Amino acid sequence: MKKALKIIVVLGLLIALVFVLKYFKDSNSKSIEDFKVEEPFFSSIDTKVVATGKLNPEEEIELKPQISGIVDKVLVEEGDIVKKGDLIAKIRVVPNEQSLVSARGRIKSAELSYRNSKTLYDRNKTLYEKGVISRQDFENNELSLNQANENLNQAKNDFQIIRQGSLSGGNSANTNITAQIPGTILEIPIREGDQVIQSNNFNAGTTIATIADMSKMIFEGKVDEAEVGKLEEGKEIKVILGAINEKEFPAKLTFVAPKGKEENGAVQFTIKADVKVESSTKIRAGYSANAEIEMESKDSVLVIKESLLQFNRITEKPFVEIQEGDGKFKKKNVETGLSDGINIEITDGVEEGDKIKVWNKASKDNEDEEDED
Repeated sequence: MKKALKIIVVLGLLIALVFVLKYFKDSNSKSIEDFKVEEPFFSSIDTKVVATGKLNPEEEIELKPQISGIVDKVLVEEGDIVKKGDLIAKIRVVPNEQSLVSARGRIKSAELSYRNSKTLYDRNKTLYEKGVISRQDFENNELSLNQANENLNQAKNDFQIIRQGSLSGGNSANTNITAQIPGTILEIPIREGDQVIQSNNFNAGTTIATIADMSKMIFEGKVDEAEVGKLEEGKEIKVILGAINEKEFPAKLTFVAPKGKEENGAVQFTIKADVKVESSTKIRAGYSANAEIEMESKDSVLVIKESLLQFNRITEKPFVEIQEGDGKFKKKNVETGLSDGINIEITDGVEEGDKIKVWNKASKDNEDEEDED
């Protein structure tokens, strides 16, 4: 019985030993992981700065009334094209009752003063002709009469302006709102019957209409502080409008802000550029646009995909792994140049024909998924 038990134990150990040996054999016989390789190639690299912004008219003005009143009539609509001097709207004056009463009182006071001066003048004229008073006294009376007459005319003019908004025969200067520049009516924020306030030193006044010359457009955008140092005024750029099928317009950079503004934790600088718009292209104010500014360009340089680069964790210097004859890979430090975000220039460390290890497995998996699709 004991002999049989020993035999069973020995057999069990042998079977276990066989399984262990088989496990190690299978583990050691796994195929070596196979990496894809790519070769460097010659290509052109362009580095660009992209600024987001809007397309706005270079000349845009707001028409404001010179008198307060009620909008009597609006003669144009938004989108209409007008010439300089065209009538935009008419204002009806609504006089203040207290101002009218005060103006009438000043007229009466001036009339009394004028009548008194006229009486004195007539009396002294007779005395002067008889030689009773001197010439100087007569001239003083004549001056007083002229001053009284001038005060009376001024009081009447003030009353006329308060009641009608302007003097007789010149009412169009204040009650008629005319275009100051040729262009397109962008906005009319008022309607007939609205009350408007005149523009003066203490009040900007009510805007009657906004007019802009749509043939002269400018791009206004913002760039990051890391890129603004590379920009120079006078540089030719491209402005792309997404609203018109990604149409490109040539432009010239005219302004780079000397001071930046912090937005969402990043400092942004405003830039402006004159945009050349074709007369056949219908442009609207406020279109979103992107400006592409080419900073540096190189033709026929040795490049690799930027995803092939690896970086030393200690020195943070770039390197690649190059395949050798026995199928193994050897690390090699490289010197880089321009990059467009996809390809990067290699100035030293890699030669044409080298096989570079594709180490980024995530990118490999993505490529396999795309192939399946």
